[in-house]
Amino acid sequence: MNKEKQINNINSILKKSSLNIPMLLCGIIITSLAVSLLTLPNKIVAGGVSGLSTLLYYTLKIEPGLSNAAINIFLLLIGLRVLGKRFIIATGASSLLLSLFVQIFTLFPPITQNPLLASVFGGLLYGLGVGLALASGGSTGGTDILGRLLQNKFSYLPICQLIMIVDGIIIFLSLVFFGDTELALYGIITLMITTFSMDTLIRKLNVSKLAFVVTNKGDEIASTLVETSHRGVTVIDSSGAYTREKNKMLVCALKNNELPAFQHKILQIDPNAFIIFSESSQIIGNGFHVYR
Repeated sequence: MNKEKQINNINSILKKSSLNIPMLLCGIIITSLAVSLLTLPNKIVAGGVSGLSTLLYYTLKIEPGLSNAAINIFLLLIGLRVLGKRFIIATGASSLLLSLFVQIFTLFPPITQNPLLASVFGGLLYGLGVGLALASGGSTGGTDILGRLLQNKFSYLPICQLIMIVDGIIIFLSLVFFGDTELALYGIITLMITTFSMDTLIRKLNVSKLAFVVTNKGDEIASTLVETSHRGVTVIDSSGAYTREKNKMLVCALKNNELPAFQHKILQIDPNAFIIFSESSQIIGNGFHVYR
């Protein structure tokens, strides 16, 4: 019975996270492409488990996919009690997939052998991939896990900054083992671009819109919006300062892709409605969550 209960719990966790699987898979593929076709063949250590795998590959000849998987399993065991089942299951699966894709893509020729191009575009793709994985509720593993563990202690610091600190230490190790200052500098360039790319993506995902609608058909519009969408609506009694006309003001939080349908529904009911869209950098609760 206990085993059946555990299996049901795991299935429930996977079911809850299934809506984010496409985004997670996309992030894994992009990250593995950045490593296998750009940074690894150019000997660039940009931090993370991929950086450690690069060090192990060139110093001990250990295959990057194998070392990637081993390090991730070790970090998952450390984070098992802290990070929760949902994160561990998603991260465990994604880190193994990442290791597999990294090993597969190493069979293909590198995109470029120019270390500057590799550091720029490798950092851009790596940051995009990790950002998508974090936004999906999972992780590409590695220092993402360590970053989340540190965030439990240093909650006032964004996870992107914590990961950057850990990655900086790994880049320093590359200088110690390779003894090549230029490679370390390329690693720093890659890390900076990775952090910028990841942070920009996550901030973009957090941007939402606040809609303020002034109308004399507030109750009808509010009922329509509630019945035809999953967003809530707040109705406030209002009056014009000049006309003294009594109206309703509706307040609704939306994502950018929901704006056209929202506006269309309102104007169908009241073509004279006054609509204001205001950008919000962060909204929490009632269907909105923060990507970190």
